[in-house]
Amino acid sequence: MSPEDAGDPATVPAGLTPPVRVALARPVDRMPRGSGLAYEPKFDGHRMVILRYAGEKVLLQARSGRIVTAAFPDLAEAARRLPPGTVLDGEVVVWHEGRTDFAAVQTRAMATPARAPALARRLPASYAAFDLLAEGGTDLRGKRYAVRRERLVAVLGPLGPPLQPVPMTTDPEEAATWYETLPASGVEGLVVKRLDHTYRGGVRHWEKLRHTDTRDAVVVGYTGPPQRPSALVVVVPDDDTPLLSQPLAPALRITAGKAIGEVPREGAEEGTVTGAGVGEVPYTRLAPELTAEVSWGTTRLHHLVTVLRLRAAE
Repeated sequence: MSPEDAGDPATVPAGLTPPVRVALARPVDRMPRGSGLAYEPKFDGHRMVILRYAGEKVLLQARSGRIVTAAFPDLAEAARRLPPGTVLDGEVVVWHEGRTDFAAVQTRAMATPARAPALARRLPASYAAFDLLAEGGTDLRGKRYAVRRERLVAVLGPLGPPLQPVPMTTDPEEAATWYETLPASGVEGLVVKRLDHTYRGGVRHWEKLRHTDTRDAVVVGYTGPPQRPSALVVVVPDDDTPLLSQPLAPALRITAGKAIGEVPREGAEEGTVTGAGVGEVPYTRLAPELTAEVSWGTTRLHHLVTVLRLRAAE
């Protein structure tokens, strides 16, 4: 980094004050090829921005803008080893028996400050960083991805786990091998970026290739009676915003009711969720112990989530 680029190393750049808008990816149905492309594995976890201030101050921000520092004390402690003025973008994952476990990530994300330390010991989190937004107090979002990637590896290399850069290759054949072999570890696809692109928060200028059009989601609530819920409220990988599913099929309502009855609940805490075409809808919260396979679509304004089956019911 040249002297003229240097910012104030004691803080993060003013333009990266939370909530930080993250760059997004649009789905594609075949692997992009060509010169100037970089390929990264797509981890199914929770998107997180890490902001390292001066002194001991660290903030962990979810994609929605929610501050989740208290829920991840292990990552907050690790982030204090970063140089002040560092801002990272990446994915939180929890490994279980050699695979990423999204339900475990959601359990961590929903932890109260009182429960978070015990969960951190039982379900330790890892952070797969895929971009460096600031270094030494200097905003790097206007730099090319190739430059940001080089600096990302330089910053995280000396630290080691649980903060690590995601693997990256510019070789499409190696990327194709990743795409075919990594699903065994819970990695469901690739993210493709241009080496000469800047970082554009809120813009879908990356591309993502997934193996299927379905995703595993964690059930965090339901609408209607618990014995025959009308719809489920789910959280999908890479986003912490609860989503209301489309109305459940009759048979699935019965199956979901039986599964919900087995989830321990302390009281019946209520929340609200925005549904496509119906606005704000009240729902009953659940502990994140059920996983559903969902199909995923979008309209101009909304995500459309259809529950195909409950994993826990099999």
